[in-house]
Amino acid sequence: MKYLFFCGGGSAGHVVPNLAVMNELKYSHRLAYMGTGGIEKKLVTEAGYPFFEVDCPKLIRSFTAENLKIPFRLRKAEREALKILEAEKPDLVFSKGGFASYPAVWAAQKLGIPAVTHESDLTPGLATKLLAKRCKYVLTSFPETTMLFQNGKHVGSPMRKELFRGDRPRALRKYSLSDDKPVLLVLGGGSGSKAIDDALFRHLDLLLKHWQILHLTGRCEKEIVRRGYVHRAFESDMGSAYAACDCVLCRAGSNTVFEAVALKKPALLVPLERASRGDQMQNAVYFEQRGLCRILRESELSSLPAALDALQKDDDLRFALSASEIGNGTPAILDVIRTF
Repeated sequence: MKYLFFCGGGSAGHVVPNLAVMNELKYSHRLAYMGTGGIEKKLVTEAGYPFFEVDCPKLIRSFTAENLKIPFRLRKAEREALKILEAEKPDLVFSKGGFASYPAVWAAQKLGIPAVTHESDLTPGLATKLLAKRCKYVLTSFPETTMLFQNGKHVGSPMRKELFRGDRPRALRKYSLSDDKPVLLVLGGGSGSKAIDDALFRHLDLLLKHWQILHLTGRCEKEIVRRGYVHRAFESDMGSAYAACDCVLCRAGSNTVFEAVALKKPALLVPLERASRGDQMQNAVYFEQRGLCRILRESELSSLPAALDALQKDDDLRFALSASEIGNGTPAILDVIRTF
């Protein structure tokens, strides 16, 4: 039985796709995960996989004295990762990117263990640029990204197969929603989506005249009780959340946008622009140019009700989504992994 080490973290966007792949391999491979004590540790341990922790630093995208400590902390993380891989002797390291991936891939190269990384965004992040030459393949969600690497291979975006198994009548019952009005799924929560949450709350009374709203709020402090408004702090059954909805309002993280397109859900994207390297706007523009989503800038959130009304009535968008061949990239990723 082959032994695979997965790595990646710093945000759920790095961990959840890894878990989608791991869940398909858990009966045929021995699996473990290396990351920091952040969100990846919580999600991976809850899923029941062995977790090895390293203290890997993150680059802060502004001037701060903390960045001066990075070389010293990074050396420590490399030594920790090297010690773990020497003891565990995996057959392959699979990286989903992010700063938490670097020590594991660095150590794998030192020990002659093959490594593969996956880049979700249209343009590669710093971690992928650093990892690319240490990996056998750089797998990509976007076909255009493949051309940026000599070892690039397009596979698509990894998704959980459960997303495609949602049943709408059951999902509506689960959330106490009806077929009387369209359902808007709002992927809010967390500091990164606070602007979306705030805009939704400002316009909630008006929106509820035309929509039912399923709001995934994260750590939301507001306790709002309205007919047709349902909130969840966290939803593990995203297949039901997508099945219940007619449209989606969300940021433009690659994983989420690929899911919405693959599930044929019209999405209004509000890309994160501040505290970002611009990847979300690039992702959003890519899909909008192909008629597969609509964009609302954060500075335009005062027009949210009108933008959502236009989204609901956009027949051209629905036709483009129905014709799209974008689907689940997990099977192609599994094919690559199984070659090792």
